[in-house]
Amino acid sequence: MALIEMVMPKMGESIIEGTILNWLKKEGDRIEQDEAVLEVATDKVDTEVPATHAGVLRQILVQAGDVVQVGAPIAVIATEADAENQAAPVAQSPAAVAEPEPEPEAVEQAQALEVQISRMATPQLLDAPVAGRFYSPLVLTIAREEGISMAELERVPGSGGDNRVTKKDILQYVQSKNPDFVAPALNTTPAGNTSAPSQSDFIEKTPETPATQPTPATLADETLSLIAKMRATPKDVPTSQPMAEQTTPIAQKPAETQPVAQPPVQATVPPDTPEQTQEVPIANTTVNTPQQPAAGTVQMPEMQPEAPAQPTPTQPSVPVQQPVVRVQMDRMRKMIAQRMVDSKRISPHVTSFVEADVTNMVFWRNRVKQEFKAREGDTITFTPVFIEAIAKAIKDYPMINASVEGDKIIVKKDINIGMAVALPTGNLIVPVIQNADQYNIVGLTKKVNDLARRARDNKLTADDLAGGTFTMSNVGSFGNVMGTPIIMQPQVAIMAFGAIQKKPAVIETPFGDTLGIRHLMFLSHSYDHRVVDGSLGGMFVRRVADYLEGFDVNRKIG
Repeated sequence: MALIEMVMPKMGESIIEGTILNWLKKEGDRIEQDEAVLEVATDKVDTEVPATHAGVLRQILVQAGDVVQVGAPIAVIATEADAENQAAPVAQSPAAVAEPEPEPEAVEQAQALEVQISRMATPQLLDAPVAGRFYSPLVLTIAREEGISMAELERVPGSGGDNRVTKKDILQYVQSKNPDFVAPALNTTPAGNTSAPSQSDFIEKTPETPATQPTPATLADETLSLIAKMRATPKDVPTSQPMAEQTTPIAQKPAETQPVAQPPVQATVPPDTPEQTQEVPIANTTVNTPQQPAAGTVQMPEMQPEAPAQPTPTQPSVPVQQPVVRVQMDRMRKMIAQRMVDSKRISPHVTSFVEADVTNMVFWRNRVKQEFKAREGDTITFTPVFIEAIAKAIKDYPMINASVEGDKIIVKKDINIGMAVALPTGNLIVPVIQNADQYNIVGLTKKVNDLARRARDNKLTADDLAGGTFTMSNVGSFGNVMGTPIIMQPQVAIMAFGAIQKKPAVIETPFGDTLGIRHLMFLSHSYDHRVVDGSLGGMFVRRVADYLEGFDVNRKIG
């Protein structure tokens, strides 16, 4: 009897996590070893994950949409011996009166299995607290609502980066303490307060006596008092009577004898309208104010809604916004976007250009393509010829076949060349030809065509995308003359091949120079200027061009 944890497998170089797309089996299903159990998406490929053991799928620990770290448990498999003990009972006929009592040994085995599964799914506290760990506002809110102290929270194991406690971790821990726990709405912040809870929220605070809220009348009196002090001279401000006690309307007293202790409020009236009198209630006192203010009065705008401005011939109306279509990025497009941004941020890109005369290569391919099709049953393109030239140039300049780790340059011995393939969805994927220098032109052609077909049919595996040391892109297949490709991290260089065009060119002969029509093509070489200088980057692309220009037009297939 045994329960086996099925963990997230490693599915390629530099892949540290995967997203659960779909479970192909459900709990209780019998599975065979190496049978596909679920589908997982990584930043490079979508693939099926096979079962590591034969038996019964006892428990699924992660759900579709969850992001799981490599090596983390995703399911529990009961092996064959355990599956026999845990098999569902066969339905009995109606004649059966009572089921036999289970044997004590079977009950103990079942209880032991439940305990083992519970330990797999329930997080345990760490032996020592993790001090200085970051906690998100959501995690702190859940902990505060469930009465988890900071000392206890520091011992909760985390599945995030740097052992960070995620929402799933804290909810699983709370569930383990309280089986009846239901996730709270987490709307504990007062209305209008958008600040996140801090770790100091776990400290008990003494409730303070709420301050007395001022009334609107008090605020109005204080405002008028402040205005009077600012506008009036010392002799104008009476000291024997408070401002709030003056209840006589100011408009009924003569302006020359009235002390300006509570100034009238003048409403603004447009110049082209007749004189009006506005009644403004202030602190339960009605002030009748004429259009023209007396000396020492304060003008305030009339609080009336303004009519909407009508467009005039000199003020054209705002044009109606044209309709737009917002397209949500799919998962692959978002990953491509992130990788490209990361590459431009990590590597200072420099691009060198060379124009190569590939007339001999074009003539050779036109001559052998029918023979190649009849003999090999496949189509030969220019891409395998480009890859062959790159592999030869890498042997001449091995420092271009490298990556960077901190302040160290890691030079790779294997020459694994990736080729960019455009998918029908518009996305891009880069399968890799492992040990490209060990293939002849026929082998490279078959490898290129196979990877391209499987890429467009979404049948690539993680191994097809792993281990690249240099990348090429044939932008000429789209009619582009040249391009400035972005480096595939952690590589340090990438080369793009432009469209082949017929151009007049000067041809050097033993009898002098002459003009002729030649097939010319631009090569664009982008490289990481942290480790590849202009000399190495320029010489490398020149060497690739030399191999293409020196192509043997009489070369045999194979």
